[in-house]
Amino acid sequence: MKTQTGKKNIAAIDVGTNSFHLIVVEYSSSTGQFRTLAREKELVRLGSGSTDMKYLSENAMTRGIQALRLFKKIAEAFNAPIRAIATSAVREALNQEEFIRRAKTEAGIKIEVASGVEEARMIYLGVIQALPVFNKKVFCIDIGGGSTEYVIGKKNKILTSNSIKLGAVRLTDRFFPSGRVTEKSIKECRKYVRGMLTPIVREIGKFDYQQVIGSSGTIMNLAKIILSTREERNEQSLNNVQFTNKELFSAVDKILSMQNSDERVKIEGLDQSRADIIPAGAIILEQSFKEFGITELTVSEYALREGIIFDTMEKAKQRPTFHHLSDIRYNSVLNLSQQFHNEIKHGKQVAELALKIFDQTEKLHRLSINEREYLEVAALLHEIGLAISHALHHRHSYYIIKNAELMGFTEIEKEIIANAARYHRKSHPKIKHEGFRLLSLEDQQLVSKLAAILRIADGLDRTHSGKIVDVKIRSIGKKLRFLISTKNKKDLEIEFWGAERKKDLFEDIFSVSVTFEQKRK
Repeated sequence: MKTQTGKKNIAAIDVGTNSFHLIVVEYSSSTGQFRTLAREKELVRLGSGSTDMKYLSENAMTRGIQALRLFKKIAEAFNAPIRAIATSAVREALNQEEFIRRAKTEAGIKIEVASGVEEARMIYLGVIQALPVFNKKVFCIDIGGGSTEYVIGKKNKILTSNSIKLGAVRLTDRFFPSGRVTEKSIKECRKYVRGMLTPIVREIGKFDYQQVIGSSGTIMNLAKIILSTREERNEQSLNNVQFTNKELFSAVDKILSMQNSDERVKIEGLDQSRADIIPAGAIILEQSFKEFGITELTVSEYALREGIIFDTMEKAKQRPTFHHLSDIRYNSVLNLSQQFHNEIKHGKQVAELALKIFDQTEKLHRLSINEREYLEVAALLHEIGLAISHALHHRHSYYIIKNAELMGFTEIEKEIIANAARYHRKSHPKIKHEGFRLLSLEDQQLVSKLAAILRIADGLDRTHSGKIVDVKIRSIGKKLRFLISTKNKKDLEIEFWGAERKKDLFEDIFSVSVTFEQKRK
């Protein structure tokens, strides 16, 4: 919602495993700066008490919906549109669709589910805005309730990122039920964390980094406990606070020396709501320090929710040109394309044609710039499944895109893109296809529209020769004439044959008839 000239209010919600966080900001589209209008946190424990987070319990979902309703009211008070990102607990839950549906119907909030890699990217985006480290190669650690993210990046580039199933709530349920610790459970938890970190240690060891940054509740609370032991205790902000390995190990020893939550609540600096899960969180950071050889860590008060804000601001700056994808997204798509030896020249040609059709049929499809981006990616990657085999390569394309670590895209965005690419040939979208059936009705309609455009664009480059340089669409009532331009009046018989074979979905979806003509000068 616009406020003053060039300023808008937006809200971000981090739908976490332990807590839900809301931030409402006013930002300037001209300077990229923002000021915080409101912050709220609700302890939800969305992933607590479940079988290794395979299911969200009814009580947990109800607590989550209550928190989202509250956040919705706060955001509405500032006329701020909401972007909500869910992490580990929702990402892993087999009944995630139920919670996402309830959030939409009962709280009026659409939830996007971030992959572990995408969560790590957004955390990094938040961290580099909080500290003067933009030009440094930094190692970021973010300990959440269900997962821990490890990222190395410099400037806007992610060099490596990993998300593993080590979280304060997850390990508490596994090793310290009810927050009670024993020497045996501590030993087992430490061994488990070391084992889980082994492949990450190998990966991180490939990079030299200049500074270690820590973010989110567990690390911030450990910083508070450490600060309480120092003589200077007047820290108003934890941002840029540093502590050493010796200080951390001393704090962890103090936490683990107390067998239950009732004893731990007396620790100075400890957030009482974390008394039961702080042993698990402390062990994750302790073992991270030891396995990676960390001697000092700097705290960032910015994390995922601020990353969501900056990512949303970045998206808002995009303009509808080819290509308009952000560098992170475009590079991620190109890297995937190269990994599977995809014919990117053909992909780019189809993408350019698809976007020309999209832009000239806006009154028919009524889609936004975000959906335009999905079409672009689906076009670039629609034949990536050829790396597996030509037969059924459209299905292979769906599988590869859906399961790829595409930075900059949420899980539902990947699902939409994968489905659109899957339907570039052969069958039209059908409910009997599982990937399509599991989409919401709204997203099914979106996929059908995108696939309809993609099929014609792909047909118009049937020979993979890039003959067509422009498409102009003329409409008379329900009739659309596609006027096709080429260089040097090249023959388009095969291109028109390909497009004619694939136009029927477009005609069905938009209730129009389509013809193709070569433009004559």
